Amino acid sequence: MSNAKQIEITDVNFDSEALQSPLPMLIDFTAAWCPPCRAIAPHIDAIATAYDGRIRVGTCDADSNPELLAKLDVRAMPTLLMFKQGRVVGQIVGAAPRAKIEALVSKALD
Repeated sequence: MSNAKQIEITDVNFDSEALQSPLPMLIDFTAAWCPPCRAIAPHIDAIATAYDGRIRVGTCDADSNPELLAKLDVRAMPTLLMFKQGRVVGQIVGAAPRAKIEALVSKALD
């Protein structure tokens, strides 16, 4: 993980870190073998820094957390899910420009 502001999300800690988060949380479902995941990683890092204190940002390794992917019906990488008060309030599937990811985050902050 490249950014200390990002939290590693797993099958085990998802409920405590994401569902019970006091702040909205963006989770990037990613995989090491996925080129589009690597393409958006700098955007995720930048957003984690830019919105520090207003949202939390997590990454979830798809290959290591099959239960969580099944529970959330995540089928493609990358998938970005925005959680607020324990519910999914938005998602982006596939590589997206930073502006689109920021729009997802902004919607959760309204």
